[in-house]
Amino acid sequence: MNIIIVGEGKVGYTLAEHLSRENHDVTIIDTNDAALRRASELLDVMGVKGNGASIATLREAGVEAADILIAVTGMDEVNMVCCLTAKRLGAKYTIARVRNVEYAKDMAALKGELGIDLVINPENATALEISQLLRFPTAANLETFYRGRVEMISFRVRQDDFLVGQPLSEQSKKFQGLPLLFCAAEREDGEVIIPDGSFVPKVGDRLYLIGQPGGLGSFFRLLGRYTQKSRTVMIVGGGRIAHYLTVMLEKLGMKVKIIEQDMERCRQLSEALPKAAIICGDGTDHELLEEENVTAYDAFVALTDRDEDNLIISLYALQQGISKVIAKSNRQNYTGIARAAGLDSVVSPKLITAGQILQVVRGMQNSKGSVMNALYKIADGNAEAMEFLVNETTRHQGVPLRELHLKKGILIAVLIHQDRIIIPDGSSVITSGDTVILVSRNHRTLDINDIYEDSRIELGGVQ
Repeated sequence: MNIIIVGEGKVGYTLAEHLSRENHDVTIIDTNDAALRRASELLDVMGVKGNGASIATLREAGVEAADILIAVTGMDEVNMVCCLTAKRLGAKYTIARVRNVEYAKDMAALKGELGIDLVINPENATALEISQLLRFPTAANLETFYRGRVEMISFRVRQDDFLVGQPLSEQSKKFQGLPLLFCAAEREDGEVIIPDGSFVPKVGDRLYLIGQPGGLGSFFRLLGRYTQKSRTVMIVGGGRIAHYLTVMLEKLGMKVKIIEQDMERCRQLSEALPKAAIICGDGTDHELLEEENVTAYDAFVALTDRDEDNLIISLYALQQGISKVIAKSNRQNYTGIARAAGLDSVVSPKLITAGQILQVVRGMQNSKGSVMNALYKIADGNAEAMEFLVNETTRHQGVPLRELHLKKGILIAVLIHQDRIIIPDGSSVITSGDTVILVSRNHRTLDINDIYEDSRIELGGVQ
């Protein structure tokens, strides 16, 4: 597909990286020479220097033949104008990043007037992910499927866990009857495994479980790790994510304190969030955190504009014994360092956004196949979890799963048949109207038919 990305910031670069890797023709528009040069040297993309809202610049980038235009500059207004102009010049589908809280309230009307097909808000999506983690603090990460009735969580294996050193098949009796499945594992060296019964968990492994929320809760009680939802939360950094997150947490009955350095921003937050405690100060100063009694809080969330500060103060919070600590970081290399230091819950707005847009792109590529309802990047982007709706185009319906020849690195994790959630076994079958949740390693999956060995669609030729 021909895809134009306007804006070569963190999100724009990440999108270009993922989309070019999936063999799309990607053109980046930006006013920064250095950013364009970096993208052109490191990625298989074209660069066009100019203003993405300019008709001349858009035409130079080939907007008339564009399947998708994605506007992710730092200014909401520019993104909306880019989409409006591109749509009128012939772009088939437009996506705008719109982050302003005020615009979000009127977005349904704005979309219709401006010709925007999809609005993405990385800050709101990040806040939603953080709120889910605070609702289920035991999980290092949590993704939801099928309107929240199925959840995928990850956790780090500890020395005293009963899982250590024994194949999963020998431990199944301990959690027999619980509606869940081990669907992925990430080793400390970065290796990603789709586990079967012979898989032996090791200390330090990051395991991914999928199932019904009640079953996941029962599993962690069995493991001796279950924790009730957080009741009090301290947030450092008062940006848009903090605003969205506080609104969500207050609806869940949690009490929130925000520490923000900018006085004017504190005033704005105090007016918009009258129930929250707003403290003006440097949240990276451990003396201030001590004065604000940081150890009395159930959870700590670092949301400053600097990834380095977020990781440092989060590690400090861990040392103080806070049970749930979450940090925002867009740099993948920092994420690995943080997890090695014991900080498991690291959220990345740019990866969340990339997942949202990849879902749209793959759906457009597969307009006549099964419908993709969700796509999440897991295991630091090295695997994917997807939700599909089966239709009449899906092959091998009614065939027991044990008789299907799936590609290596593919797992059918959950089936939903007639609104009944099923953890499948070898006798389970797929039928039209079912919802199927897949986990995939090293495959670019557009359609359920891509999971079979006779399918030719692969990601970069990797088997």
